[in-house]
Amino acid sequence: MSNTKTVKKKKRNIDNTGYLFVLPFVIVFLVFSVYPVLRTLYLSFMNYKGFGEPTPVGLANYARVIKDKFFWRALWNTVKIWGVNIVLQLGLAFLLTIVFSDVKYKMKGLGIFRTIYYLPNIIAATSVAFLFKTLLDWKYGSVNNVLMDLGIIAKGAQINWLGEPGIAPYVVSVVSTWMWFGNSFIVLMAGVQGISKDYFEAAAIDGAGRWKTFGKITLPLLRPILIYVSITSLIGGLQMFDLPYLMNDKGSAGNPAGSLQTVVMYLYKFGFEGGARKQVGYASAIAYSLFIIVMIVSVIQFKVMNKED
Repeated sequence: MSNTKTVKKKKRNIDNTGYLFVLPFVIVFLVFSVYPVLRTLYLSFMNYKGFGEPTPVGLANYARVIKDKFFWRALWNTVKIWGVNIVLQLGLAFLLTIVFSDVKYKMKGLGIFRTIYYLPNIIAATSVAFLFKTLLDWKYGSVNNVLMDLGIIAKGAQINWLGEPGIAPYVVSVVSTWMWFGNSFIVLMAGVQGISKDYFEAAAIDGAGRWKTFGKITLPLLRPILIYVSITSLIGGLQMFDLPYLMNDKGSAGNPAGSLQTVVMYLYKFGFEGGARKQVGYASAIAYSLFIIVMIVSVIQFKVMNKED
């Protein structure tokens, strides 16, 4: 009887010891993830400038968001930059996937190409922004100099890539595509490698072309992967901040009529800039408004893409 009690006590001690290992993660998660989310929700119903006592205002901040034309313009800028980016990003990733999954080509060195394509993804956004701001500088940038040397543009008619409202958003989209297409390519290739090679070999024997094989075999079987890529890209795209913010000079040659201002940049303006004029409560309402928009669009996107044929 005493032996049984001893065994039960040891088991109880072992089980309790396990909680000590997960406790640090739980504490960090609660402090740095759960608390900020709940705090932001609380402040979204308050008039708060970052100091002093918050004053309850009910839904006034959310009503202000709905009526704020600058918020909707920032949202449109975000959608425009993300839309061009996702088309180019997935298009390039799909093209590479077709080439590397084609049994007729039998491409070798996939691991090397995957590494090369993924490299821009691990470079800090600060470095990428500095690199392309230097290359695209409208006076001394290499891109304009090369175009003038090739005779594509006239001498002295340099293109202000980051200063023209009609060009700057699409330049940021292309740079973002360069950073992220490797990630999409790797995910899509992982999905293709999970498809049995028998399908592709049978299609090749039947004489199906690469485009028909891709449309009838690869694409339908990649649907779960496509849902994942599209939804995560949407969430990340609508939260875009680093590249537009860093590539915006905010000087005479930059800040192209607010065309690079995304929703998160607009939020940052109220929540972290302005000193005593900060409006943390309104910034919190913008954050949750963006969360609601992302959630609604993600659900619609999931329903549409997951619909049975």
